[in-house]
Amino acid sequence: MNTIVHLWNSLPLVPQMIIKGLAVIGVMFPIGGACSLIERKVSAKMQGRPGPNRAMPFWFAWVPVLGPFLQRLGLFHLMADGAKMFFKEDSLPGHVNKFYFLLAPVVAMIPALTTVTVVPFGAYLGDSGQLVPLVLANLDIGILAVFAVSSLGVYSLILAGWASNSKYPFLGGVRASAQLISYELSMTLSVLPVFLWINAPGGTGSLSFFHVVEAQSGTGFSWDGAWFIFYMPISAVVFLVSLFAETNRLPFDMAEGEADLVGGFHTEYGSMKWGLFFVAEYSHMMVGSGMFILLFLGGWNPLPWLPLASLVGWLHHITGWAFTVAPIFVGLLSIAIFLGKIFAFIFGFMVVRWTVPRFRYDQVMKLGWQKLLPLAIGNLIFYALMIAAIQLNLGWPTYLALTVGAIAALAIGLIVPRRLRAL
Repeated sequence: MNTIVHLWNSLPLVPQMIIKGLAVIGVMFPIGGACSLIERKVSAKMQGRPGPNRAMPFWFAWVPVLGPFLQRLGLFHLMADGAKMFFKEDSLPGHVNKFYFLLAPVVAMIPALTTVTVVPFGAYLGDSGQLVPLVLANLDIGILAVFAVSSLGVYSLILAGWASNSKYPFLGGVRASAQLISYELSMTLSVLPVFLWINAPGGTGSLSFFHVVEAQSGTGFSWDGAWFIFYMPISAVVFLVSLFAETNRLPFDMAEGEADLVGGFHTEYGSMKWGLFFVAEYSHMMVGSGMFILLFLGGWNPLPWLPLASLVGWLHHITGWAFTVAPIFVGLLSIAIFLGKIFAFIFGFMVVRWTVPRFRYDQVMKLGWQKLLPLAIGNLIFYALMIAAIQLNLGWPTYLALTVGAIAALAIGLIVPRRLRAL
């Protein structure tokens, strides 16, 4: 691994940038297509249908067992869909603003592919025995970079809706902008308690995802070994709901609601231009899932209170095999754990889409401004006070009083508005 790292660092900057760009495209595009196929199979299973199971290349049809199995699995539809996107007639409506109409899918892909570079997807053991993150751009302001760049993705929806010169796409673009503003505030406030927790007063501050995972990598039944979802559940719930809204997934897909907007912002799009929007959507889903896993589910740590380093040490102790502590094996193991969590999370996205009905637009706005935002602000105040009490070592009576006060405030916030509306 050290040889690989040295060889990589010896490359000039431009080849490194080209290799990183091609790696991101080579990973995200196939995964986006695979997610589209899996979502069709999941929806078919939930609705009692077989789903995609017809496509079969003629040169593979003669294989006796594997051929029919892969056909029923729908795997060849992935190839068929990709070929169709590239070779289908790419029509351009005459009434659109052509330059911005063509620019919108490209603008959608830029934030989707850029944010991937700052999200660590694994770790390996360095020379000193410490974990080193596997990430394309190891920024100390990782969370800030993701928020700054991913928020630009909504401009593609606004641009597509405006450039289409049609009322339904335009309404979809307006909805997308309103929804982004409504839920991005709550999402940002929900992660602040996490970084308040990991950045002790007087120490070196960090907004790095890797440091968040390190803070959840303790051994034994201690605070450092618990995942943040256990003692910051409100933050996790607010972030998760905001993530659904930010990625325009049901029940928050106001920008493309078929029931009232035909197809929303992409009504006038077809062929590869239409496909780019959905590759961008699945890319945002993967990045958002990765962020949630890094912030609240321990990153590449397999279980709470069982960090990756302990797992590797346990495997080496049981088997005695030297390769179990080799950097390449540790890196591949961490990537497998992290991707397993991401795919499970994306499966949850798909199940929710085909289970929960779509909200009305007024319900989406009400949930964002009247429910999530006050909840996120109250959650931030509670953890700021709690962390200050822990730092000052004020004792369990103070912690208990803060907890009871927070629960009482939450109950009052939920009950009083209902009573007032009933009067």
